[in-house]
Amino acid sequence: MSTKSEQSFLKQKIQQFWSTMEPKERRNFWLMSGINLFFLIVMSLFAKASLLNTVSFFVVVQASIIGYYLLAHKFPRKTKTREWLDAIGFAVVAATLIRTFFIEAYTIPTPSMEKSLLVGDFLFVSKVNYGARAPMTPISFPFAHNTMPLIGGNSYAEIFEMPFFRLPGFQQVKRNDVVVFNYPFEDGRPVDKKENYIKRCMAIGGDTISVVRQQVYINGVAAENPPQMQQFRLVKTDGTNPLDSEKLKRKLDFPIWGRLPQSTDLAVNLSAEGVEIMKNATGVLDVDSFTNPDPEALTGYEGYGASFGWQVDDFGPLYIPKAGDVVTLDSTTYRLYARAIKVYESNPTFTMKDGKFWLNNEPVTTYTFKYNYYFMMGDNRHNSADSRFWGMVPENHIVGKALFVWMSWDTNGKGIHKVRWNRLFNGIN
Repeated sequence: MSTKSEQSFLKQKIQQFWSTMEPKERRNFWLMSGINLFFLIVMSLFAKASLLNTVSFFVVVQASIIGYYLLAHKFPRKTKTREWLDAIGFAVVAATLIRTFFIEAYTIPTPSMEKSLLVGDFLFVSKVNYGARAPMTPISFPFAHNTMPLIGGNSYAEIFEMPFFRLPGFQQVKRNDVVVFNYPFEDGRPVDKKENYIKRCMAIGGDTISVVRQQVYINGVAAENPPQMQQFRLVKTDGTNPLDSEKLKRKLDFPIWGRLPQSTDLAVNLSAEGVEIMKNATGVLDVDSFTNPDPEALTGYEGYGASFGWQVDDFGPLYIPKAGDVVTLDSTTYRLYARAIKVYESNPTFTMKDGKFWLNNEPVTTYTFKYNYYFMMGDNRHNSADSRFWGMVPENHIVGKALFVWMSWDTNGKGIHKVRWNRLFNGIN
């Protein structure tokens, strides 16, 4: 037990610390402490986090707040050092709250969504549309996703792990929404520190999705194709190569293409608009669909091709579960949903043995899903690794809804043409 003199010393230090703070600093201190307390209450009451983790996280954050003010008061208020320290501290806290709970900037690194989104597009993603996801790995370096800038290594510490919890949002994930999510097939990282992917949601929980000769069907009805969707097309020519024309290549925005073996025909990645342009090009006889009949393309992840013979352009039907759905377990449903049950829903003991199914060493014949799931596809249909390859996306992996492009940078451009001026502040459809 502490003595009266120790208590008096501590009280004196607290009073001294408090007296050195100006009224504005005291308000900021109480504001940050109040936010910390708010999250303590939310995580305790709604997120089902353990009491030890919740209280420990609260203590660490509160100690950081106090530590910041102790450090700041080592420098006189009027000095440049103190001004910079205050400015940086405020900016870090404000920016972290904004990017965690409101809106965050992302960039497009791959062509899987072309031509809807281009490599070099910078976009804002809303966290509030679907409801901001509370940090599941809260101890992390500011402004870094999963890797430390410059020095490498993990930018987070798994000292505390919080359960999945999402604040109320304005809407649910809908079909055709362009969604940012954590790549579900990346094992070895916490959910919120997996790599960020962006795709279009084609099916939601409760839907049955299939692809028949490249056309997506939802519940037996042909889905609306994105306006800028691309896929490889068979371009029949008279022997000349229309893509020898630099003017045509620029008009088509330099498509991926190749000549078919022992043929004058080409395979060219085109949007619907590109098809019409190509049909009118010199030397082109016809433009037709080009399907990929190789089921081996789908064997690397969920193994749909190996298990069911599904292909990139002929896929399913696959039922997408929603929270509360009860599935009867058999050899087919096991192959379709085993990863979701084991990994995403945290049932590592789930297994099939001698035709029977076991969960926590108990025999089971059905399983009830606790998450909603989504089927994501890239608009660049023949150049996108998506849910056809690695399966469904559970709701705890959803990050936010893509809103608009605020900047677009073309590395192939020159001078002012490096900026795609026509894409600035374009909405995402």
